[in-house]
Amino acid sequence: MLQHTLATLAYRGAKAVGGAPEGFAEFRVGDRSRTPGEIMAHVSDLLDWGLSLAKGGHEWHDSEPLDWNRGTLRFFDAIEALGAYLGSDLPIECPPEKVFQGPIADALTHIGQLAMLCRLAGAPVRGENYFCAEICADRVGPDQPAAVQEFD
Repeated sequence: MLQHTLATLAYRGAKAVGGAPEGFAEFRVGDRSRTPGEIMAHVSDLLDWGLSLAKGGHEWHDSEPLDWNRGTLRFFDAIEALGAYLGSDLPIECPPEKVFQGPIADALTHIGQLAMLCRLAGAPVRGENYFCAEICADRVGPDQPAAVQEFD
């Protein structure tokens, strides 16, 4: 289930970050709000933390934002690393529900924030019936299938 959740995160993440407008990484809606670049760095940190937890550690980093392209690549690299570990024969050294309720659930929330920020920046992400999406547990990279049932 964790691997399918990561694949769902990758699918929704690809959709949220794929059509981001120029300068989106620095877009800010309020004086104290995070920029999309800062959110993307945080999401990648969450996934790195999830991998650390799965390996029995508890390592956290507050990374500086990267430019948008490098930041999105880091996001997918982090999903792939966590997914590869979860799919291996190595033991998960932390209760799986804790890996879900902490880093993975938080990452899903932040991908939703990025989708909302895209709309506010003038590049709305189309709605979709995600139940119909072709999400596969082993597909966690940036190359995701086309939407099956989108709507406005």
